[in-house]
Amino acid sequence: MSRAARRLAVGLEYDGTRYAGWQQQPGLTTIQDCLQRALSAVADQPVAVVGAGRTDAGVHAVAQVAHFDTTAERPLRGWVLGANSHLPADIAVNWLVEVDASFHARHSALARSYRYCILQRATRPAILRDRVCWLRTPLDARAMHEAAQALVGEHDFSSFRAVECQSATAMRRIDSIAVRADGPLVTIEVTANAFLHHMVRNIAGTLIEVGAGERPPRSVAETLAARDRTRAGVTAPAGGLYLWHVAYPDSRSFPELVRLPPSAMIAPA
Repeated sequence: MSRAARRLAVGLEYDGTRYAGWQQQPGLTTIQDCLQRALSAVADQPVAVVGAGRTDAGVHAVAQVAHFDTTAERPLRGWVLGANSHLPADIAVNWLVEVDASFHARHSALARSYRYCILQRATRPAILRDRVCWLRTPLDARAMHEAAQALVGEHDFSSFRAVECQSATAMRRIDSIAVRADGPLVTIEVTANAFLHHMVRNIAGTLIEVGAGERPPRSVAETLAARDRTRAGVTAPAGGLYLWHVAYPDSRSFPELVRLPPSAMIAPA
């Protein structure tokens, strides 16, 4: 008699610089591909994973969540250690837990948080070259935060979606957005029920123009209302974007990671 499959949830982090995004794509190296190969090696059978967020090429994750079904019997710690032994150094599994069959990494998620990191510095970064958006121009984080509040709530975000976005609707709900300065680092943190293709990077590009004095704060509300991509700023570079957190119902508890404060990412100014 064959064993019944069980569902496992996995939490991982990755530096997305070398990858064509999360989603499996023919002929390209993706995070999903690498994770599936690693877990399949541990299970000694094919494993297919479903992720909570389809991060784009070059985008990073601090707390991506995925799930997979398997009939393989392994200790939970064995899954973690085994997967990490088969993963490249820029992808790491942090935890793995058993969940009920109704859990779905993407559909069960209530909200996702992304963080966009901008380094204001006269000289280009070396260590953080693919991990922040580098600007020589100082930004007014307070003006950026003020402008960003126009985006909170449920709206048509057509002005902030990529031209190639395939979503059937541009309606999304932003629960919160905050812009903070910590020395030379400015962070934009956005929490929403879901995101459109390039939505956070297009918002970041628009807010950067506000912070640089290139457009007034009120223009963000006007851009949102226009539902016209040409009214928003340029798409900010992928390297500054991180999938920061995925929220699930209170009934679903996953291990929390120890998160470094933003100032820990960079050397003193």
